[in-house]
Amino acid sequence: MSLHPKNAKELKGLIFELAVQGKLTNKWREENPNIDHASILIERIKKEKEKLEKDKKIRKEKPLPKISKDEEKFVIPESWVWARLGSIGNIFNGDSVNKSIKETKYEGLENGYPYIATKDVGYSFEPINHNNGVRIPYEEPKFKLAKMGTVLICAEGGSAGKKMGILTEDCCFGNKLFAIQQYGQIDSTYILCLYGSAYFGSSFAEKMSGIIGGISRSNFIELLIPIPPIEEQKAIVEVVNQLFAEVDQLETLTKERITVKLDFVTSALRQLSIGDTSTEWAFLKEHFSTFFTEKSNVKKLRESILQLAVQGKLTSDWRKLNPDVEDAKVLLERIKKEKEQLVKEKKIKKENPLPKISDEEIPYELPEGWVWCRLKALGYFTGGGTPSKGKSIYWDGDIPWVSPKDMKSVYIIDSQDKVTMEGVNNSSANLIPEGSLLVVGRSGILKRTIPISINQVICTVNQDLKVIVPIIKHMNEYIMLGLKGMETRLLKEFVKYGMTVHSLKYSEFELMTFPLPPKAEQKAIVEKANSLMALCDELEAAIEMSKTIQEKWMESCLREVLS
Repeated sequence: MSLHPKNAKELKGLIFELAVQGKLTNKWREENPNIDHASILIERIKKEKEKLEKDKKIRKEKPLPKISKDEEKFVIPESWVWARLGSIGNIFNGDSVNKSIKETKYEGLENGYPYIATKDVGYSFEPINHNNGVRIPYEEPKFKLAKMGTVLICAEGGSAGKKMGILTEDCCFGNKLFAIQQYGQIDSTYILCLYGSAYFGSSFAEKMSGIIGGISRSNFIELLIPIPPIEEQKAIVEVVNQLFAEVDQLETLTKERITVKLDFVTSALRQLSIGDTSTEWAFLKEHFSTFFTEKSNVKKLRESILQLAVQGKLTSDWRKLNPDVEDAKVLLERIKKEKEQLVKEKKIKKENPLPKISDEEIPYELPEGWVWCRLKALGYFTGGGTPSKGKSIYWDGDIPWVSPKDMKSVYIIDSQDKVTMEGVNNSSANLIPEGSLLVVGRSGILKRTIPISINQVICTVNQDLKVIVPIIKHMNEYIMLGLKGMETRLLKEFVKYGMTVHSLKYSEFELMTFPLPPKAEQKAIVEKANSLMALCDELEAAIEMSKTIQEKWMESCLREVLS
């Protein structure tokens, strides 16, 4: 059995929920029928609180609202009671410290109370970082002190109601945290179980307000919580600790298995690129069901397939069966002549001669019959533009105007925005012939991938796209596959990285070296790669199915145990 981190978190949440509903200790109650009812504990707490108020150790507050039956979200055991959070302990927030004052006055001190900020608090049972380098001198008068064993919970910001933990020593703490120093010897770990339950999280979220998001102390102290007898609180904590230890152990084993799988996949894919492709692929295929159970591994497989494609390693058997195909040099010469004819007919502009390819520019050796060429040798490049947004006659036409937001599929047949012919004629936008390659040239997404699509209809594009129009249109599938197979190189060498938006180095991109196989082999490469990509699709579908089944199983368990 394995347990993914997400499932582990859900399982721990289920354990908390079962704990606060008394379902973890059903058997314990049967074995301990003579325990005092929790109402006796509440009465003892009331008296303790009154004495503290009388001694002026805590301030007297107005009575909390009475509890109505409508507020009780679930049925609790007979020996338990519902109570307001503020009735079981003294709840207070900490003190803020200006950053510059903290750095100059409180950082680097050897003695003093640790000062706990939100960043030092983890989630549920994660330990609080007490050794963060910030200390408040013992004699400092203006800071509130929380005793060892106090439970802290974040009350403001994105971590509100999520970050929580128990102090293991006396501390000062920030104003975005609430501390509870409970009465009646209520167990701190039981408080933590309460805070970590879905029930409490939901109640907390309902009372949050403000742009930043947070809960006021007045709303926090009114939250309704189930209270068991002290003895049962300790039993609950013991069971929770035991179950958490088992979940952690299972999660650790799962992570170890994932690491082993990743090591195998990395090694196998490396061997695939340097060894005999057919033999290594056959070996890899035998282990698909065992090692390709993570989408990240399938992604690596896709990348390897594309890299093998542009190295000619997917079609080594094909070349043996087709020894007399036309050399790619002949194809390249034919493309050159057709391009010259288009220039002569003034359909495209005349270009400067392309620089010769030096030995230093060749990244790897190609199969016999292939040739390295400049990407620009295979077609011509163009760009796009945006018709004036202020002129309605330029927009809502029938010509697709493709922008990066439309580049989510291999083939483009439509776009979110459309322009009119008048819009094209009165802007830098161009009509792009179908079968061209549309490349995202400016976007934040270029940090991790370069989207490339083929338009199956005449369209125009905005200025953030670069277009490659192949001289031989039917080469478009291979050119796209080739560029995707060299994506790692493209991202490294031909992308200019900015603070948020990145862009292709167009002039260098056009002159990049590109592996060109004979035209007949291009078709074989595309067919082979597509069949292997279909296999990757099946692997991902199987992973998704397994994930769905697992999630439904978890949901079923939740319904069963909470019903």
